[in-house]
Amino acid sequence: MQSILDKITEWLKGVLIDGIMGNLSGMFDTVNNQVGEIAGEVGKTPLQWNSGVFSMIQNLSESVIIPIAGLILAFVMTYELIQMVIDRNNLHELDTWLFFRWIFKTFIAVLLVTNTWNIVMGVFDVAQHVVNSSAGVIISGTNIDLASVLPDLETRLMAMDLGPLFGLWFQSIFIGVTMSALTICIFIVIYGRMLEIYLLTSLGPIPIATMMNREWSGMGQNYLKSLLALGFQAFLIIVCVGIYAVLVQSIATNTDIIAAIWTCMGYTVLLCFGLFKTGSLAKSVFNAH
Repeated sequence: MQSILDKITEWLKGVLIDGIMGNLSGMFDTVNNQVGEIAGEVGKTPLQWNSGVFSMIQNLSESVIIPIAGLILAFVMTYELIQMVIDRNNLHELDTWLFFRWIFKTFIAVLLVTNTWNIVMGVFDVAQHVVNSSAGVIISGTNIDLASVLPDLETRLMAMDLGPLFGLWFQSIFIGVTMSALTICIFIVIYGRMLEIYLLTSLGPIPIATMMNREWSGMGQNYLKSLLALGFQAFLIIVCVGIYAVLVQSIATNTDIIAAIWTCMGYTVLLCFGLFKTGSLAKSVFNAH
């Protein structure tokens, strides 16, 4: 009777070990690939990321939004002229230099609106230079390698009792599902940021058209702050990946299989949390509301 129970136990252990090895095999591969692509993705300008979308957004901005921005600019500068006249005691103390100043401001405003696309792309070119310069400094290996963290994994599993193997099998299933969800989260952050960049740049001429009036200029200033926040969010993302790389490399060989696997997953969760926070942190730095 005891031999039969031993054989059943041995068979169950074999089934569980095969299941655990199957679940753990390649568990972190998708995340490793996703994290490895982050530096390359956030280091691209809108043109490099997708030239087709870039051309479409540029055409929309120049053919649809700039005419609207021109109307807004005409209203803003007319309002500016009226303010200048009223502020000088209703023409009783009017100086001709005020009109020259108004003409100069209008010229600058028209120049800014017609070159909005170049200004916006200049912001992202600077941000790309910062990201590419920092990536070579702080990015190192980001792969989670269970083979190095847990050498002789199958041998260790064979030494475990049936109960802990059941627990580890359920945990490996849960961690596998979680890692898939985290991969989606990383995808959303990286590609969602670029989508936000395209949407924001398409409307650029409108807030830029308000820059020359002190009452309306807040719209343009907040727009520029948002551009800077989006551009330098990439730098914060690179910093997150750098921290993740250091943590991953510091994972020591652990005799506790469960603790080692949960540590790997915990670092990945921490990375996703950091990536989601980069947007709000960048806006806080530039006070973009």
